[in-house]
Amino acid sequence: MRAAVQGRLGLRQAGEASADAVVRGQITRYEPDVPVAFTGNSNTSQVTVTKRLVQMTVSVEIVDKDGKVLWTRSGMMLEGDYEPGSETEARARGRALSRLVTNIVDGAQSQW
Repeated sequence: MRAAVQGRLGLRQAGEASADAVVRGQITRYEPDVPVAFTGNSNTSQVTVTKRLVQMTVSVEIVDKDGKVLWTRSGMMLEGDYEPGSETEARARGRALSRLVTNIVDGAQSQW
């Protein structure tokens, strides 16, 4: 995630003490296996989950070197869906994190 934010904003990594701004974040909720789509067979009363979600809730802030909050977003919910058996939770988590990077970049650019 760090590399993606740096690349899209044209930033360089620095120690917190010498940085012009710091991006901080906290994952407040993580659900790796939320069922969202089902199929069923009425003859056998069997239900099959056909799609699942990775959901996470994140709070992020960008603070300048003087401690001024440049941008903050609390309770941001991100999702990535996957089909059980054909795709992994890790790939869905990657899609959710990609959305997080987009939100951080958009938030940072909205303050320039």
